[in-house]
Amino acid sequence: MEEMIVFIDDHRGNYGVEAICRVLPVAPSSYYHHQAVKRDPSQASLRAQRDAVLAAKIKTCWEASGKRYGAVKVWHDLAAEIEGLARCTVVRLMKGAGIQGVTRGKGKKTTHSNPALPCPEDKVNREFNAPAPNILWVADFTYVRTAVGFVYVAFIIDVFARFIVGWQVSSSPNTKLVLDALDQALAARNPDRDRLTHHSDRGVQYLSIKYTERLEDAKIGASVGSVGDSYDNALAETINGLYKTEVIEHEGPWSGKKDVEMATLQWVYWYNTKRLFGPLGYISPATAERNFYNEELTAKIAAE
Repeated sequence: MEEMIVFIDDHRGNYGVEAICRVLPVAPSSYYHHQAVKRDPSQASLRAQRDAVLAAKIKTCWEASGKRYGAVKVWHDLAAEIEGLARCTVVRLMKGAGIQGVTRGKGKKTTHSNPALPCPEDKVNREFNAPAPNILWVADFTYVRTAVGFVYVAFIIDVFARFIVGWQVSSSPNTKLVLDALDQALAARNPDRDRLTHHSDRGVQYLSIKYTERLEDAKIGASVGSVGDSYDNALAETINGLYKTEVIEHEGPWSGKKDVEMATLQWVYWYNTKRLFGPLGYISPATAERNFYNEELTAKIAAE
């Protein structure tokens, strides 16, 4: 409709509104009403006025997500603020505005295993659930193509609320990359290590002597996928997929390691503190952890 209105505006001086409307599927009265509303928005219907207000809020919410959110997350983000907001309304207005969330593609295999390396048992068995923070961490890394070659990004995720507790960017997919991510996680969390299990795939970096010794020194139980496919480390693979979709494919191309590092820093902060997750009840990882500790404190006070 908007394109036809613009066409009429551009050619009405030569052909007249009525003549153009006889060719286009637009009634002259609709065109004149559109122009009247453009001059005075209060002449629009109540529904149209509400749509205009909602469309502005939806666009603000979508932009605040880094233009990553689709209609479902936008709807959940605005539902608390706007009473009675229907998901179909958000879908309709986003479609009308020509905006949409990012969509995920297929990833590239980065895991290279060595059958000769000793391998811990699989203590997770594809059950990626934890009753509290710092009970189960999962680790994985992915690649990013830049103008000067590949860089690699490692993550460590706390399974309870999908909180990214450690990450690192490197020009080489070596053991130091994953060790640095682990050390960052340990420094940030200082977990009760006798309770903590670290799970990874069969990548040689995670089965290396240095990495194994670091886990042993920290008294963290090691777990490695038994089958060796992506389902063995599905949660970490999922977070890698989100990162590739919401940062690498969405914001690229990339000139080198430094700009990947800065974008990753910004995304991890947004992801942990702002990003809504359906399995968490459409709240952020930080909110989910805060709610857990608040409930734990309330129960402790009640028991005293």
